[in-house]
Amino acid sequence: MRNSVGTVDTVLLLGGRSEIGLAIVERLVRDGARTVVLAARDAHHTEALGAGPERLRAAGATAVHPVPFDAAATSEHAGVVARATQLAGDLDVVVDAFGVLGEQAQFEADPAAAADAVTATYTGHVSMGLAVAARLREQGHGTLVVLSSVAGVRVRRDNLVYGSAKAGLDGFAQGLDDALHGSGARVMVVRPGYIPTQMSAHVSPAPFPATAEQVANAVAEGLRTGRRVIWVPRVLRGVFAGLRLLPRPLWRRISR
Repeated sequence: MRNSVGTVDTVLLLGGRSEIGLAIVERLVRDGARTVVLAARDAHHTEALGAGPERLRAAGATAVHPVPFDAAATSEHAGVVARATQLAGDLDVVVDAFGVLGEQAQFEADPAAAADAVTATYTGHVSMGLAVAARLREQGHGTLVVLSSVAGVRVRRDNLVYGSAKAGLDGFAQGLDDALHGSGARVMVVRPGYIPTQMSAHVSPAPFPATAEQVANAVAEGLRTGRRVIWVPRVLRGVFAGLRLLPRPLWRRISR
């Protein structure tokens, strides 16, 4: 539960190995959060979460709880939320940071792999997002932070599987925020550009790159100010306002 000055106390990270997700949670811990639940595949094995728990304890967390979570096991998602609540109490912030970037060429050669990636990057977020929303609505407070991407603002041919999944996620998150209106809970959509991480190591750097720490700082600011949509870096908001208006033949040419 947030304390008397509004500081976040409890955080659930969905995607407990995500570099961006961990950076966000670490920032929230440095700002005062003390109880963290890390939900990830095989989280019951200590090595599965790497140095994440130690990193958060070093930042000031007094309790870090691992919870097994599989994006594809949608029937289990409500149970993951229930388990996190059992461990942490009310969930002040839930960071939704799981997904698969993959490679477009691989997806075109293996449509089944593309479908699996979409499950991790979009479909799993629907069942998990609804389960989280039900819990936040019951609490009467809390923020679901959804890591979208500028890749979903206008889908490029060279990453159409990932981009279309992020487009679906972005739309779902905005609609879920509307559904929560008046409940005391809300959804924050985060649209980063290119972020150098292990997941994006195979991708060529794009203009206006940012870091995981910049995303974390932007999320912390957004939580304080009550913003609904965050672009990282902010210049991308104007860039994509223009890119959305490009005629499709020109977009095809420049988006390869």
